[in-house]
Amino acid sequence: MQPSDTRRTTGSVRRASRAGRATAALATAVVALSALSALSGCSDEGSPAEPRANASARGATAGADAPRLKPLPAGIPKELKPYYAQKLEWRPCGAAGSGDFQCAELRVPLDYAHPGDGSGDGDRDGGDLRLAVTRKKAEGGKKDRIGSLQVNPGGPGGSAVDYVEQAAGLAYPPEVRKRYDIVGMDPRGVARSEPVECLSDRQMDAFTRTDQTPDSRAETRRLTSAYERFAKGCEGRTGKRLGHVSTTEAARDMDVLRAALGDKKLHYVGASYGTYLGAYYAGLFPQRSGRLVLDGAMDPTLSSLRVNREQTAGFDTAFRAFARDCAERDDCPLGTGGVKEAGRELSALFKKIDADPVRTDDDSRKLTESLATTGVIRAMYDEGSWPTLREALAAAKKGEGAPLLALSDDYFERGADGKYTNIMFANPAVNCLDLPPAFTSSADVEKSLASFEKASPVFGRGFAWAALNCGSWPKKPTGRPHHVEAKGAAPIVVVGTTRDPATPYRWARGLAGQLDSARLLTYEGDGHTAYQRGSKCVDEAIDAYLLDNRPPKDGTTCS
Repeated sequence: MQPSDTRRTTGSVRRASRAGRATAALATAVVALSALSALSGCSDEGSPAEPRANASARGATAGADAPRLKPLPAGIPKELKPYYAQKLEWRPCGAAGSGDFQCAELRVPLDYAHPGDGSGDGDRDGGDLRLAVTRKKAEGGKKDRIGSLQVNPGGPGGSAVDYVEQAAGLAYPPEVRKRYDIVGMDPRGVARSEPVECLSDRQMDAFTRTDQTPDSRAETRRLTSAYERFAKGCEGRTGKRLGHVSTTEAARDMDVLRAALGDKKLHYVGASYGTYLGAYYAGLFPQRSGRLVLDGAMDPTLSSLRVNREQTAGFDTAFRAFARDCAERDDCPLGTGGVKEAGRELSALFKKIDADPVRTDDDSRKLTESLATTGVIRAMYDEGSWPTLREALAAAKKGEGAPLLALSDDYFERGADGKYTNIMFANPAVNCLDLPPAFTSSADVEKSLASFEKASPVFGRGFAWAALNCGSWPKKPTGRPHHVEAKGAAPIVVVGTTRDPATPYRWARGLAGQLDSARLLTYEGDGHTAYQRGSKCVDEAIDAYLLDNRPPKDGTTCS
């Protein structure tokens, strides 16, 4: 299955820049399984349209009637001062104990409305959480150091600790690494930070195979039952923590970390869902917001239904770009007739696999339609994966499912040993708290199928059913769509890619239209997010902002 909520990233480290997976196939992506989601140029009714390449001006937000997010008081409440005053105890960590990285734990209250005394004495203090933090100290001297640069790779559910230790702390531009401590904190409920748990590995295997395009009432009941079992598993294995993994709480944790690091303002680079988290931080703490880069932006005014349907259109846009490229190549397994033929060929392949799952290298696992669809979705995040996808589709047509299954496993973060990370558990846990569900019943889905299929003839049906995943969630949502202005914040750089599958370009325009100090930076291209993905123009603009506090001119476009 695919995740049903659209806000997810792909893969913890390489995927760092994939930020908006939906939860559609029951899975990760946290901004993804809804992974199947959206397109940048979608009408309000969800019909796809090509994004305007020259649309550099900030756009009016689609959910302009959403309430304004109110900032928190500038002063630190008395009951939270012990948390803000804590001293982090750093220890060497990282790959092979190289000593390049330091790790610590940050103590935060389980419930900010009812914090403990900050002593860290377990249940006696109200139930503190301990969050995993890593950093790579600035490589330059003290006089060169600007401060800490917190980073988040998206999801929700992507590990920021892994991202720093395997990517950002090693591959960010040398001058950025020279002048900043690169810092990652796994948000509450994620990876090493009191992780949400839902299913065993064997149960997850079964869950990901569930048919997400039901053709009968019996298949519909099996799908809804799978969502219900998933939700009950999360409640049973995670307990009261399941109600305290919202984006608002994670943003407040970031401010506690800022203080513990000794920074007066928070400097930050967030990708995909990380932009949602960063926007909420700016909205809650505008006076403490420093240099913020929000890459692959999400629009916090949108409802869950809008997010899922527009992400559906976004993936359709990415598929059309793939199909046009594929048609020009001798090895294209979807024909040379262009987008329509490719769509028909792919739909026919999915239908064939649905009727007769394909063998793989693992005798205990066959490639089902849901797994095949997730594998294709995984490849849409990055145009560099298109050759791999062509080979995988060609193999599937010949009855060999291992290559597509490998792409699907990568999306779900399933290791070769059969073990899953918790990204597919954290993703819906956060998404289902942040927004009221898109659908609460199968009847709701059926009423909206036409609009999803209009958004994407190939993926629409699966994305629509994936958006039902929060309908049976055991915790009521604590959030809702908000208009985030962050008045008084320093300039905030919002980055959008015109053919981004997971976070449609219109979302970047929408976020930039809300933030009072936004500077919209547009990348005309394919793939999810833009920073450190090959555009010299984008990289230079962001580096100048991070290093010299020179934000790009609003409306700057790179290609």
